[in-house]
Amino acid sequence: MQCIILAAGYATRLYPLTENFPKPLLKVKGKAILDWLLDDLSGSGQVSRYLVVSNHRFVGHFMRWAEARQERIDVLDDGTSSNETRLGAVRDLQFALEHAVPAEPGESWLVMAGDNLLDFSLGTFLEYAREKGTSCVMRYQESDKARLRKSGVLVVDGEDKVLQMQEKPSEPASNWCCPAFYIYSNEDARRIPEAIADGCGTDAPGSLLSWLCVRSVVHAMAMPGARHDIGTLESYRQICADYRKNVVI
Repeated sequence: MQCIILAAGYATRLYPLTENFPKPLLKVKGKAILDWLLDDLSGSGQVSRYLVVSNHRFVGHFMRWAEARQERIDVLDDGTSSNETRLGAVRDLQFALEHAVPAEPGESWLVMAGDNLLDFSLGTFLEYAREKGTSCVMRYQESDKARLRKSGVLVVDGEDKVLQMQEKPSEPASNWCCPAFYIYSNEDARRIPEAIADGCGTDAPGSLLSWLCVRSVVHAMAMPGARHDIGTLESYRQICADYRKNVVI
């Protein structure tokens, strides 16, 4: 499995912290957010190579970070320099696949945002996808309707199959939220040009899943723990405080 980390955003809601520094490299309990994720994934032994998609403004930060890691990490510059000119998550994913080492037969792609922390191991998700043999996502229950309206919302059947994915719906069809962690089969990942030509949105990463789930089989694993989204200064300060107190570890 290869892992693509989408890290080309500008995190404007975290200014001034991220005005000249990428959000995925902000530290929580003395360790970068990306280091928490990669330390966990490396322990699984299932990821052979990592690709980090950065914007042009922050690519140097990611290259210096990658040099200090032991894994095989390629840092890609998508060429954008402002929030207004960003490619969007789906086009960044397409860009990464165009520059990646071709997948081996049967190999899949783990695609994730680089700004989330989890209090469980992603190895559970990787094993779930291996058993299903399909593209897979994760899901968790969200009772707050306001948060659902800002998220990807799933409709699933009794066998975990995704029947529908709504990106930031005004009227959510369920309480199942989908975080930005995806495992795509190589066949499904290579359908991005088809999806874009068919009108798939390109800004939010969940837009591809929304297009794909009605054209291919996608399963959704119920998360065994919590996910912590770092989207604002307040949420960053809170997660730092919680980690210092070992509340979420």
